[in-house]
Amino acid sequence: MIHEIRTYDLKPGGVPGFLERTAEKIEQRVAVSPLVGFFFTEIGPLNRVVHIWQYEDEAERETIRAKVVEDGIWPPDTGEFIVNVQTDIFTPAPFLPVLDITRNIGPLFELRMYTYPAGAIPKVIDAWGPAIEARMELSQPVGIWSLEDGDRNVWVHMWSYKSYEHRMEGRKKFASIGWPPPAGVSPITMENMLLNAAPFSPVQ
Repeated sequence: MIHEIRTYDLKPGGVPGFLERTAEKIEQRVAVSPLVGFFFTEIGPLNRVVHIWQYEDEAERETIRAKVVEDGIWPPDTGEFIVNVQTDIFTPAPFLPVLDITRNIGPLFELRMYTYPAGAIPKVIDAWGPAIEARMELSQPVGIWSLEDGDRNVWVHMWSYKSYEHRMEGRKKFASIGWPPPAGVSPITMENMLLNAAPFSPVQ
């Protein structure tokens, strides 16, 4: 299984229009392949939309993307709002249990993206696996993923919270559960953003 994370930077004020036009086509689109979640930033890079799609593999992704374009199902007419698009294909962390796509675990979501030196991702996986159960008792993940593609070694994790207060309470308990678990490697860069789920996102 793979997850495609698509990040759209929009023109100022473009998020409402982007979501409205997406909502018009989303029902047909999710009938073809699962949508993990659809989000827009509250804190961090503003005017940003992030959506996550699930596929069995790259071949299925290519087939489905061609089909939805040919059938006129996708994409929505949102081009006038878009400044930049980034698409990455991630592999879910092997230690993460299978998660239901439709869940009410928010409404606040935190997306953290770490870039590591080459060869570091397996060490992070080994360190996080034994600690994930304790971490999930503090809040539920939307997903945890890795990308190893040439010079890019990216670790992404997305967590849900009931409120800003819930997030702060959870973070205060990190030390007591040994989080983040020591992997013997440090990120080169770290990016963090807080997001809300779009009304049509399966995870809320």
